Amino acid sequence: MFSNYLKMTIAVMKRRKFYTFISLFGISFTLLVLIVLASFFDHLLGSNYPEARRDRTIYIQVLEKSNSTKGWTNSGPMSFSYGQKYVKTLKTPEKVSISSTPNTINTYISGKKLKLWFKHTDAEFWEVTDFEFLEGKPYTQREIDNNEFGIVINDGTRDNCFGKGASAVGKTMEVDNVTYRVIGVVRGCPITRMMVSSDIYLPYNTSKGNLKDPKEDGNFMAHILARQASDIPAIQAEYADVVSKVVLTKTEDEFDVFKSEADTQLGLLTKVFASGKSTFFTLIMLFAFLFMLLPAINLVNINISRMMERASEIGIRKAFGASKKTLTMQFIIENILLTIMGGALALVLSLGVLYFINHSGLIAYADLHINWMVALLAFVVSLIFGLMSGVYPAWRMSKLQVAEALKGGE
Repeated sequence: MFSNYLKMTIAVMKRRKFYTFISLFGISFTLLVLIVLASFFDHLLGSNYPEARRDRTIYIQVLEKSNSTKGWTNSGPMSFSYGQKYVKTLKTPEKVSISSTPNTINTYISGKKLKLWFKHTDAEFWEVTDFEFLEGKPYTQREIDNNEFGIVINDGTRDNCFGKGASAVGKTMEVDNVTYRVIGVVRGCPITRMMVSSDIYLPYNTSKGNLKDPKEDGNFMAHILARQASDIPAIQAEYADVVSKVVLTKTEDEFDVFKSEADTQLGLLTKVFASGKSTFFTLIMLFAFLFMLLPAINLVNINISRMMERASEIGIRKAFGASKKTLTMQFIIENILLTIMGGALALVLSLGVLYFINHSGLIAYADLHINWMVALLAFVVSLIFGLMSGVYPAWRMSKLQVAEALKGGE
């Protein structure tokens, strides 16, 4: 019986190419957008190179000072001295690193001007991250203490400055009128990994800023690596206790309230775009539901129109003894097959789109990939909506009387 349903479904799809195309387009485009968006979220928030341990890493990005009586508020990154005094001294984490927020700088190689991203970091930066060194090594605390000017660059910078695939270790670069010696080359990562991405990495001793300035605000952030993911709440509690005891410097007398939190990358993002994780995920789920609901409603209308055109066929089949169950099952199987085909098409298109993004240079070092769990969930939800969009029209058409169906179902 099922094979008969399948053969009839394929015959109908071939005969009614326009409705088949519209249905497949709606299903595949909806799934395509969801899969690609999920890939971007996974790209931004997942545990990917060089932050493979992001599941047990939290960050401190912002300090907030305010005046409770006048309503003044000032927020921004921390100073190096604040990080050394209040963050590096935390006891619970496995490792703590301080690095500057990413910024751009100009360098000149063989008369060619290059605009590069740079970060100042401490030696622990290379321990909380998982950068792959293609050649050389990272700078150490001993080298920083000796005030050595050795830097680490990524492979893209190496190719631009010294030639594609050429050895760079031991060579010099002039950056912002200062000469540095390259001691390591790492495999680069996309700029979308803002906490760690850069073209060049410089030890903090090369910073032209006043690292001993006691003010709380500056241009640094903290990376905190927990021994295990379950330690994160304890680290957050320890840092919250430290923050409660911070005494603002005299130059900040106009502020009397100080706030700062250590949180995951996802937690930081949800605080920016929503009032918390629950609100953020609720908005995401609502968007996904509405995004899939609208095509489902359109499919209901398309299915009704498609079935109304087949009213005469339904009348003839009923005249030859086809039951309501048989007719309903026929239409439902047609929708299931359309959804499966649309899902397969969406998967192929998604692979093509992600391959294009990864190799087009739109995002340097892009490594987008399909989140198979999200893709499967989206397909299952699409299948449910496909069934919902087909059951009602099928049930309605199966109830037509023979004479009414032969007249066109009016």
